[in-house]
Amino acid sequence: MFIIDGHNLLHTIYKLEGDSGAISDVSLCRILGRYFTLTGDKGEIIFDGTGPPDKGEFDNISNLEVFFAGMGTDADTVIEDKIIANTAPKRLTIVSSDRRLRTAAHKRKAISMKSDVFWNDVQKQLSRKKPAKEPTEKRQGLNEGETEQWLEFFGFGQ
Repeated sequence: MFIIDGHNLLHTIYKLEGDSGAISDVSLCRILGRYFTLTGDKGEIIFDGTGPPDKGEFDNISNLEVFFAGMGTDADTVIEDKIIANTAPKRLTIVSSDRRLRTAAHKRKAISMKSDVFWNDVQKQLSRKKPAKEPTEKRQGLNEGETEQWLEFFGFGQ
């Protein structure tokens, strides 16, 4: 399970890629959804603030839950609380370059990953070419007509 500091990751992407890396929070979540679907992992991303009034664009993103910290708190505090409350912290990966969160993760023996390292992995995984799809015949076998053709070709015809 990945827990991601949303604005920290957005800031890192902008630093790494400049204006060409300026993406919205919704776009980032969709990219992460594709990444987690590809890797088979699940993630939670927490943003500071209350987010947009209509959060519908954040619904139905595969393998990613989106949270906003709300008023009176920040994403770092919410993430720290999630680290403390987790019953299996060794299975957590905290994504943030924030020293406070990296320390909190280390105290609970969770994995801590800097945002730039995580983003590079996301880019690498999503840019990989998918292996060519196997022909259905490989698993299903040849149909009767094709079998007869091959038997005749090799001289085993009737």
